[in-house]
Amino acid sequence: MKAEIHPEYKETTITCACGQVYHTRSTANNIRVEICSSCHPFFTGEKKFVDTAGRIERFKKRYKKQS
Repeated sequence: MKAEIHPEYKETTITCACGQVYHTRSTANNIRVEICSSCHPFFTGEKKFVDTAGRIERFKKRYKKQS
């Protein structure tokens, strides 16, 4: 292996928008994320629908069965 080509691997903290903090090692400095395993709906079991600009209603209207 070549000497001095690898980035520095150091202690860092990962901070989520919900306030959860994880301590790990990485080549990047402090990392901020929007969603983590403690607030993600897949891991918490909560179902959240984020309806931006009526997408659900638009989908239902487009694919509504013709009577």
